[in-house]
Amino acid sequence: MTDPLKGRTIRLFLTDGHPSGVRTAEIMSSWTGKMVVGGRADLPELVKREEAAKTGIYFLIGPDPEVPQRTRVYVGEGDSVKERLKKHNADTSKDFFNSVCFVISKDENLTKAHARYLESRFIDIIKLSGRASLANDTEPSFDKIPESDRADMEFFIAQVRLLLPVLGFDFAKEHATIASSGGPEGKGTPLPGPVFRINSVGVDAYMSVVDNEYVVHQGSTARADAKSAQNSYRPLRDQLLKDGQLTAKPDDPSLLIFTQAVPFASLSAAAAVILDRNAAGPREWKIDGTKTTYAEWQQA
Repeated sequence: MTDPLKGRTIRLFLTDGHPSGVRTAEIMSSWTGKMVVGGRADLPELVKREEAAKTGIYFLIGPDPEVPQRTRVYVGEGDSVKERLKKHNADTSKDFFNSVCFVISKDENLTKAHARYLESRFIDIIKLSGRASLANDTEPSFDKIPESDRADMEFFIAQVRLLLPVLGFDFAKEHATIASSGGPEGKGTPLPGPVFRINSVGVDAYMSVVDNEYVVHQGSTARADAKSAQNSYRPLRDQLLKDGQLTAKPDDPSLLIFTQAVPFASLSAAAAVILDRNAAGPREWKIDGTKTTYAEWQQA
């Protein structure tokens, strides 16, 4: 049952009447923040807006040039958001971004110190989330604000993290956690829906559907090398290895192991990373302990 006390009313405004144009988002509560979003082509319109002249933080978002299936994000802050956006638009090292999102405070109580704190925190949040690669060359650590201000900024951060997925950005979503991990120790632990499994060619991987994502459990194994097999998701797999989310299994050189729960955007992406070949995820994943495929379960 839905808890009405946890409900939120979000006001979205399409400034030009088009869903892909400039949009503003606010939470109808005591939060004084406001988010403005648009495509890179909308920058001339974005920088003309009154909000863009204020102190705030911003995100430049686009596909990672090295791993197209992965999002790349640059986090920044400025006393005048528009001046920073103008500079980035002219910077050839920022060619990757195709969307812009910035956040300000409507009551203008956001100071430079607050913005620096928010920038630092969001860089850490994105790193921990593991859903996107960071384009920032440096990772500034800043906490030189009073304790009461930190509490206010943490509330501010929570509201921004709530709004971002509503606008189509998942890079700051909390890292996926699973109540159980792959293997016998996970059996019998309550999970949201059935646990699915791939148990072939020596691998043993478990997956649960959590918040509309396909989350492979920590401790699941993957094939180390399928030799000449075609795999459209090998760049994503290589990135997981680079990030340490997937690593060599110490006692078996033919396998890799997931060091943490990892969310995937599709069943096939998860299966391809695990099997190191192109795979039809809805057919590869089966309910643990049965022969029922994900596709059959969903149809039923």
